[in-house]
Amino acid sequence: MTEKRGRRGFGGFGADPAWLSVPAGLLAAGLILGTAPLATDANRILAITLFCIALWVGSPVEPWFTAVLGIGLIGVAFSTELALTGFQSPATWLVVVGILVGEAARESGLAGLVERLSLSRLPARAAGDALVTYRYLLVLLSFGSLALAVLVPSALVRVLVLAPILRSLGDLFDERRAKVGIFLGPLFATFYGASGVLTGSLANIIVTGLVESSGGPSITWTEWALWLGPVMGIGRVALVVAIAYVLYRPRDRDGVTSPERTGSVSTTPAERRMLLFLLLGVAVWATDAIHGLHPLFGAILVALLAFAPRIGVVGPDAVGEADFSIVFFLGAIFAIAEGLRRTDFTDLAANTLLSSLPADPSLPVVLAFVVVLSLALTLVMEGLAVASVLTPVLVSFAASTGVPLVPVAMIEAVALNAYFFPYQSAVLVAILGFDVVDSLELTRMASVCSVATLLLLVPIQIGLFAFLF
Repeated sequence: MTEKRGRRGFGGFGADPAWLSVPAGLLAAGLILGTAPLATDANRILAITLFCIALWVGSPVEPWFTAVLGIGLIGVAFSTELALTGFQSPATWLVVVGILVGEAARESGLAGLVERLSLSRLPARAAGDALVTYRYLLVLLSFGSLALAVLVPSALVRVLVLAPILRSLGDLFDERRAKVGIFLGPLFATFYGASGVLTGSLANIIVTGLVESSGGPSITWTEWALWLGPVMGIGRVALVVAIAYVLYRPRDRDGVTSPERTGSVSTTPAERRMLLFLLLGVAVWATDAIHGLHPLFGAILVALLAFAPRIGVVGPDAVGEADFSIVFFLGAIFAIAEGLRRTDFTDLAANTLLSSLPADPSLPVVLAFVVVLSLALTLVMEGLAVASVLTPVLVSFAASTGVPLVPVAMIEAVALNAYFFPYQSAVLVAILGFDVVDSLELTRMASVCSVATLLLLVPIQIGLFAFLF
């Protein structure tokens, strides 16, 4: 989100067959309005929702333009208060401040520090051995990327910070497969592993924000880390490392350039201050069970320190370099979700879902059902758009079934971070934009990681929830 990437902005979904959804969505919206009374609020909000989703999936215009259009339509059809409700959400402003934090982290030089630290710790036995070097860098950078997910909100910001470093480190290897592995492994680790960190993924932030705005419980940063971190954070990164090692490890052990090793790594004052600021933000997040502050305030603390005169690491001009267009997208998502809730569409959809389950379903059955439903929707629309439609329905659904809402919301966020194709996520599009991998390689890695997560880790997580709740 800190880099402007041409016509598609923050969330372009690329040129793919998804554009066919545009006429289909417009036709569905027209049929709803044409076959039902226009005065019916549920029909109007549903038509606006389908219209926006069709444009987001097909991307004939930039996503922020569709979002502004959707906000305008909701304002005209309903009220200004409903149209602007998304801009009142703390989750929206957490993303805004997270963009500023990411810009400060990038300009402070932390990216270069990561590269210097990685090379300085290279073991002596890795000299001239491509396989040992690859294994060392893959493990270190992947788990380091997970640590970065704790420090920097938003996976897209982290990808923009890490990708140039990984591309540079990949040049140590002669084989292209090793270059691809060193590039994709840590990026997927910081993207997929962020499921275990509340502030690490936009899907997590949106789902918890929608749950709270729909009358559900407030999920703290520490609760999220304790219940999802071990399996969907550490476990998912370990799975990504194993997959990247199997798929992309070098065949020629001699095909590596030995970098110059140094005993110590010097840091600049700006790098040290930025790291301290980030750690202070983590301290605020990790103690939210004590002070009760929303994660937004931890991000605000970091941003204020990073941009403060004299002690900060970046000047006010850096704000102009940040891309805030995603704010309109979030505003539209929350407005749509609130509109669906107010018109009782979510209750109707929840009752329909409930009718497809056995009477008094157990928690594991409900969670498995949520995973399947979420995955099915992400195949036809962007994951964050799925959250805007599905989360309010699941809130009502959980109330109807009597199952606890917290594990339902968490497992939905996990499922929304399981992607197969680039068009499903702006982060995957950003990775593709660095021209290190082609769409086939990216699809292969994403699909293998997602299938392995669904088959191996999701059952463990569901079993853990069944034990805890």
